[in-house]
Amino acid sequence: MTEPETLHATRAAYDAIAPTYAELFQDSLRDRPLERAHLSAFAELVGAAAEGGGVVADLGCGPGYVTAHLHGLGLNAFGVDASPVMIELARAAHPALRFEVGSMAALDLGDGALGGVLARWSLIHTPPPELPAVLAEISRVLAPGGHLLIGFPATDGPGQETQAYDHAVTTAYRWAPDRFAALLREHGLVETARTVIEPKPTDRRQFQEVQLLARKA
Repeated sequence: MTEPETLHATRAAYDAIAPTYAELFQDSLRDRPLERAHLSAFAELVGAAAEGGGVVADLGCGPGYVTAHLHGLGLNAFGVDASPVMIELARAAHPALRFEVGSMAALDLGDGALGGVLARWSLIHTPPPELPAVLAEISRVLAPGGHLLIGFPATDGPGQETQAYDHAVTTAYRWAPDRFAALLREHGLVETARTVIEPKPTDRRQFQEVQLLARKA
């Protein structure tokens, strides 16, 4: 499968800043109680599901600190990232966990292999025309009843389905929550919960943050 040029560009950009990124964000969950609550609920739901073996893929895992957090919540979690340098850092920081270089659009996993998928701000660099293929792949590897937790920045209003913005690393995209939920439904992923978090006045970007929880029908 030929990789899109955007993936090459994103990989190169994150390879270049990986050590700085790992240092800056290693403790980012500490000051995000709502996100920790989402991750805890996700872990409980996956743990209660019968299929997929409770295995969870953290897609776009970066240096692996959220993968390690999921492991601490009792999940059999492993990380996947397109950046080889990020994966090297993740393996060094968390040698007991599994990390793999890979593409979210072509996962080296069998059908229905997973009980859960986390995509924490990891689809934001996927151009809108390429997103359906990634969601189809996520749906393929999730077992029936498996859960997806995804975070992304929202557009300024429902009339704007997507908006590009100048992310510090490379071009990224915001989504209208209803449009994103509709795309999930098209791929057999039914929204079960949604949280919209308002930005703090001190945040550099005044974007709403969306956390969507979905279940494979």
